[in-house]
Order: sequence, then structure tokens, then C-alpha cells
Amino acid sequence: MPGHPFEQGFDVLLAPWKLLEPFHWSESKLVFTNSMSDLFHDEVTDQFIVAAFEVMAAADWHTYQVLTKRPARMRKMLKGDLEFAAGLPHIWWGTSVEDRKYGLPRVDLLRKCEVARRFLSCEPLLEDLGKINVDGIGWVIAGGESGRDARPMRKEWVTSLRDQCSSACVPFFFKQWGGFPKGKLGSKLDGKEYKAFPPLPNLIVPSLARRQRIEVEVRKQLQAVGILEQAA
Repeated sequence: MPGHPFEQGFDVLLAPWKLLEPFHWSESKLVFTNSMSDLFHDEVTDQFIVAAFEVMAAADWHTYQVLTKRPARMRKMLKGDLEFAAGLPHIWWGTSVEDRKYGLPRVDLLRKCEVARRFLSCEPLLEDLGKINVDGIGWVIAGGESGRDARPMRKEWVTSLRDQCSSACVPFFFKQWGGFPKGKLGSKLDGKEYKAFPPLPNLIVPSLARRQRIEVEVRKQLQAVGILEQAA
């Protein structure tokens, strides 16, 4: 359907018109960036990435969870164009850790990113990760794969992560067992829910007038660099 976010399937589609949406939300939100894509994908330009973080920096009454499978690119940009966002406490920086071969090396790359908060998303968890170094990690999420062809996840893979996080005093969040339908198996582990979060900042939402003024300034910045079109 034209205009639908997935009208091109899972091909990279930039949606600059959505960048300003956080200024319109009247309540403080926890924003997953991005749930079905990767902001640091090779086909996303540096300019667009910077624009997204400029919005996050300006709309600082929300908390943003930025998840990527490309922490090397993220680290490189944090040393350059994204240095302004590195220390902001309302932006969390995470990487996917689904297996040993591809996922575990990302943990060390993430740890080298000098940011306020780092997190790991072990979802879908596809194998036992073994001993994992969570030094410098502020949050770990785990979960099984969803869908008709979901690969199974074994309990001991999850309990190993849970126990390592407990020993290191790292908040652990178990999202789901997965499968199809994804909610059928629930999210209890040993009869208990694990839904721990890092401490959330106490963020105050500005007045509508203040949000509108900030949005106008950010819109001008994005128009100046060609991310948004100039008003007719």
C-alpha cells in the first residue's frame, strides 16, 4: 500500500517526514530506535543519522533505545559527527547479540563506545552464548524468535544469561519465549517474570508552546542540510 512503512518490504526506506514526530508526543516515551530496521545500516547516510540524533538531542524529554548490528560504524561516528550525543543520558546505545560468531564480537565493539549507557539485545537468542563479559553494560534483554518458522530457544541459554547478569548486578529483561503465536508461551522463566530496567531518568515534558518552538528550530536545521524540504 503506498505510504505504508513497509511498502518496499524490508528494503531501506528513509522517512524524513517522521523525524519530527517526537515533538508532537505530549507524554514522555521510551522510544525503540528502530524496532524493524537499523539506523546504522550501510544504506543510511551519515547525514540522515546525524539528523535523527539531532532530533533525539533536542526532544530530550523522551528516552531513546538505539539498537544496531553495526557497532563499528556507530563507534566511528561517535568519535566524529555524533560526539555531541555520546554523553546524553536519555540516549541508550545497544547492539544485537544473537549468537557467538556474529553477536559476541559486537559486545567488545559496543564497550569501546564512550557513551552514557550501553545495552545488549540477545533476541532472538539462537544459541548458548557461554561466558559473556558484561562489564560496562547497563542492561541485557533476551528473548526467543517469533513466527511460524521460529528457531527454538533452550531454557539453559536464558538462565545462563540471567545468572550472569545477576552476579554482575546488571538489570535483566526476559521478553518472551517466542514461537507462534508469539504470546502463546509467555515470558515466565522458572515461574517468574524478569522485567528489570535500568533506572529511568525523571524527564519533564515541556509545554506545547515550548515543544513547538524547539521543533521549528530543528526543522530549520534539517531543511538547511536538505533532509527536509523547504516549505512551499
